[in-house]
Amino acid sequence: MVSDGRSGEARLTAPGAPFAVVDGVYAGGPRTLREFVEAVWGYGDRVFLVSESGPMTYREFFDAACGLARRLAGEYGLRPGDRAVVAMRNLPEWQVAFWAAQLAGLVAVPLNAWWTEDEFAYALDDCAPGVLLVDGERVGRVRAWARRNGVPGIVFHAGSGGVFPRAEADAGDGDGDGGGFVPYVADTDPFLGPPPVDVLPEHDATLIYTSGTTGRPKGAVATHLAQAGAAMNPRYFAAAAALARGDVPGTGPAPVSLTTFPFFHVAAFTSLYAVMAAGGTLVMMRKWDAGRALELIREHRVTHYAGVPTTALQLLDLARATGDPLESLTLLSTGGAAAPPGIVAGISAGYGDRVEPRNGYGLTETCGGVLSNVGAEYRAHPGSVGRPSPVTEVRIERPDAEGVGELWLRGQSLVRGYWGNEAATRAAFTDDGWFRTGDLARVDGDGRVGIVDRLTDMVIRGGENVYCVEVETVLHEHPDVVDAAVLGVPHPVLGEEVMAVVRLRAGADADTERLRAHVGTRLAAFKVPARVLVREEELPRNPTGKILKRELRDGLFGGG
Repeated sequence: MVSDGRSGEARLTAPGAPFAVVDGVYAGGPRTLREFVEAVWGYGDRVFLVSESGPMTYREFFDAACGLARRLAGEYGLRPGDRAVVAMRNLPEWQVAFWAAQLAGLVAVPLNAWWTEDEFAYALDDCAPGVLLVDGERVGRVRAWARRNGVPGIVFHAGSGGVFPRAEADAGDGDGDGGGFVPYVADTDPFLGPPPVDVLPEHDATLIYTSGTTGRPKGAVATHLAQAGAAMNPRYFAAAAALARGDVPGTGPAPVSLTTFPFFHVAAFTSLYAVMAAGGTLVMMRKWDAGRALELIREHRVTHYAGVPTTALQLLDLARATGDPLESLTLLSTGGAAAPPGIVAGISAGYGDRVEPRNGYGLTETCGGVLSNVGAEYRAHPGSVGRPSPVTEVRIERPDAEGVGELWLRGQSLVRGYWGNEAATRAAFTDDGWFRTGDLARVDGDGRVGIVDRLTDMVIRGGENVYCVEVETVLHEHPDVVDAAVLGVPHPVLGEEVMAVVRLRAGADADTERLRAHVGTRLAAFKVPARVLVREEELPRNPTGKILKRELRDGLFGGG
């Protein structure tokens, strides 16, 4: 029997209930990420992480994170508030490094592992870290910066035996700059625990970069209390979904999740928090491959799948083509980009009610998902991103006649602002704490939110944000480019693809491939325009000089 969703939500948030809210904050939840992660020690020998190098239990993970935290506080002399950069692909050591920073009271700075050397350098200059925690593939992109600034680094490697070649580790450069890299050596003493430091709810926990409309990344700073709220949100949404199904929350088996988001992405945090809170298992992939994903689901009896809509569609398509029943799967969750309405229909057609669909809405500035649409509600309203968590307020600012206006959010899990950028903070946040998302939305009579369009000039390519002005800036740096506009165009799998329209100087010999290569030397591969159109006429602009991209798009695609 399926219960009424709204009455179930009220039961979960009533005074004394698990998700009761007092003064806008979860009353019974953790107050810091250190408090949150210390609790997982109790899961002991349950498997936490499964990777190519094998399983890692909660106890092994926690002991390793404590050992690294002690090293950061002791050998490296880092103190609460100092920044620790984490730049790796999805490896077990990523989680060890991130949580070691939390146990030591440091501000973890997860950087986009796909960035180029220049992109890394900008963020490193901005956040001024005290240590770099990187894998072997990232060392070459941060080594020069580390030498210039005398910042040490620890290199993690997930190869055979966990041994990182000393030559690559660059241990002891011998030039006296203090910026050498040393290989990671695990300290898993189970009796010493984390370093004795005070971690308070108001202290900063994370600094996560998101590209802004100025084209420069901005570091969104979240306190421990904000991230603790973000850790509670997915637990609340899971409990509400269980009640809506007629189940008792928390009584089922622990989830086994194939989470394909890169760990530096806030969408990954939403999935990770849910798994850790329940003592579940996170199955990892080195690189996305739909066939390998199906193998992992069968091998590890995966119950939950989480990824961007692109990967979810590929998984479902291959399962349908090969006749794979996905028999262990009970939840398929998408995030990081708008989910095509067809995903829900595909799940229902192939698996009925057995596989529960879920999507939602969240941003770097909200520390992950703060709205959720799941199960029967999602099937009935596939165009919605759902209702907010109990600690999230929703407001539609300046709605038009159809109720569409800018979506504003306020609540526990929102960041406190942008690192060292008061102007950007004031532009994004009101004095009373509302965050201007830049998205156009409407709210129906039952409180469901629907995202209509974006105010910000951004392309979401397979779950990755590409801010057009950043790519335009690089194109303008090419000597042959007179003018440039970057826009998103529909793509059947990625959702959107990056396209550039450029005007060249008279007599220029640059062709489209040279322009793409130019962008590729400065920006990550996912930001490089897949298509470059060279046109002779001027780009359409309004009286203030802003390019009229809607007019440009309509001219190119006939209003599509």
